[in-house]
Amino acid sequence: MTTKQRAYLKSLAMTMEPVFQCGKSSVTPEFVAAVSEALEKRELIKISVLQNCADDPAELSRMLAERTRSQIVQVIGRKIVLYRQAKDEKRRKIELPKSAKKKG
Repeated sequence: MTTKQRAYLKSLAMTMEPVFQCGKSSVTPEFVAAVSEALEKRELIKISVLQNCADDPAELSRMLAERTRSQIVQVIGRKIVLYRQAKDEKRRKIELPKSAKKKG
């Protein structure tokens, strides 16, 4: 993902409300499955890490990204933003800016 694409996704995520909250039970297989399903439908999601969650939000984001095969857009405070392009082209909602071609 390019810097321009990441900036575009961050701008989209600014107005979003968190879809999930991660609490003291942290990352369960059910939570990962729910996040994966939401990514397939929405492509871009925001997750709020509650105060009672003992895990570090940055570490949680890496774990979720790995398990859902998504990309971390950003982690700000206790908010995580993940992106994964929908597999089905008909379901794709987000059109990423094209990466600039290098001259040379």
